[in-house]
Amino acid sequence: MLIRDIQSIPDLLQHGAVAIGNFDGVHLGHARIVDRLRAMAGRLGGRAIVFTFDPSPAALLRPEKAPPPLTTTARKAELLSTLGVDAVIVYPTDLALLQLTPAEFFEEIVGRRLAASALVEGTNFYFGRDRAGTIDVLRNLATQAKLELDVVEPLVVDGEPVSSSRVRRLIAAGDVAAANSLLTQPYRLCGTVTRGAGRGASIGFPTANLCDIPTLLPAQGVYAGQATVEHADGSEKIWPAAINIGPNPTFGEDALKVEAHLIGCDETLYGQSLAVDFLARLRDIQPFANVQQLQAQLARDVAAAKAK
Repeated sequence: MLIRDIQSIPDLLQHGAVAIGNFDGVHLGHARIVDRLRAMAGRLGGRAIVFTFDPSPAALLRPEKAPPPLTTTARKAELLSTLGVDAVIVYPTDLALLQLTPAEFFEEIVGRRLAASALVEGTNFYFGRDRAGTIDVLRNLATQAKLELDVVEPLVVDGEPVSSSRVRRLIAAGDVAAANSLLTQPYRLCGTVTRGAGRGASIGFPTANLCDIPTLLPAQGVYAGQATVEHADGSEKIWPAAINIGPNPTFGEDALKVEAHLIGCDETLYGQSLAVDFLARLRDIQPFANVQQLQAQLARDVAAAKAK
């Protein structure tokens, strides 16, 4: 359940267990928090609720430094629901919210809006104006309000805590396999299929060109993945895909593009939304001496993508 109107939160979501945060990417550390959230909700007989923000506070406070998101709000809610969260409540972030002191934030959001019975947070949780609300401040406020608070220690994998910033670094470097090992589901881009130059189709490898992508792009390269096509009747079809991020240097182009060759698909996709999951990096972008060399390499890329 995704709720964007915080003015009318259903009564059934009152007095639940709440986790507040960005939850960008919905990685394994978030999954640990959700496990504890569900356990707390079950013990109290309430619902497991995630309270998150759109846009992220950093996008308003430090737009020039705010990192691109790993997930859209809709995808975030979908992933959290898969983990067992009963509802994701999205606050339309504004400066008025960000100017609340920690005590005011606690009273307005935790107390009045959510009427929470318990909170579950990670150790690096900050809230309120200037991020003045630390986990110790939250503990004191929860004690005063007679709310239970479960503080979840970070999940450490290969000697480093799992975090959205760590996942972001891996994606930006093109190491999607390593990033996926820290995520609850493979890294996904969503966009709208637009018309391209048609060169792919002319050489036997038609591609869906994606635009309006709101999340972080992996580094330039060729990747193996899967593409999900959603039809008008609500049904979905998943195709193996070879994905190109970058220019087409063989044809003298330097514009960055996101193109997915859906292996075996002959549907017309213009104007449709397309979701592409990244499974592995296959190679760097490179120019070829002629179209025949490019075709041979694309055939190898398609075979490698099908094998993933």
